[in-house]
Amino acid sequence: MINKVARFIADTLADVQDGATVLIGGFGTAGIPDELIDGLLAQGAKDLTVVNNNAGNAEAGLAALLKAGRVRKIICSFPRQTDSHVFDSLYRADKLELELVPQGNLAERIRAAGAGIGAFFSPTGYGTDLAKNADGSMKETREINGKNYVLEMPIHGDLALIKAEQGDRWGNLTYRKSARNFGPVMATAAKKTIATVHEIVALGALNPEHIVTPGIFVHAIVKIDRVKTQPGGQKKVA
Repeated sequence: MINKVARFIADTLADVQDGATVLIGGFGTAGIPDELIDGLLAQGAKDLTVVNNNAGNAEAGLAALLKAGRVRKIICSFPRQTDSHVFDSLYRADKLELELVPQGNLAERIRAAGAGIGAFFSPTGYGTDLAKNADGSMKETREINGKNYVLEMPIHGDLALIKAEQGDRWGNLTYRKSARNFGPVMATAAKKTIATVHEIVALGALNPEHIVTPGIFVHAIVKIDRVKTQPGGQKKVA
């Protein structure tokens, strides 16, 4: 019997290796799998490459992982925000590598990995520093129908950590509004995907038309409480 429901987050992350590339869902603070990030922090893997839309807020979640010195490189679109002081200090001290990727390219590079696409041409970034590789060399470019494009490579993950709304024991997932964001494409692009859900439903209870991430892409799901943030930043179980 297929049953991908795990009781403890620690069990799902026990085999994460040093140097792994970890895809972490979320858009700003929407859909961030905080409990899984905390689990990764407790697990101990280091020298990680993290892929996320942002680079952490305040000192919790992804920012806590950065502050602990566990991340070697971050690939993201919006590293700086009003409360991104952890990223700022590490980057300025040359203790953290940054690969800045336009948001559409970030989503498409992840999607390409899941779809088995070797590379693709994008007009975004042509003629700018974003068209350079990490070593300063220029990426391959091509003119197509009179428009210039830059060759972009897929982003594969060893692990994807995502937050969903509902799941069943086969690992089928639904999402809630903007919490969906990068989760579905990240699930397809990683060797292993772990998802938190607020509700585990009986097999067959999910409308097939509403399932966004099929269970074939998910290795384990863990039920978490729904938490509300109170004034002053305190959290309360809903």
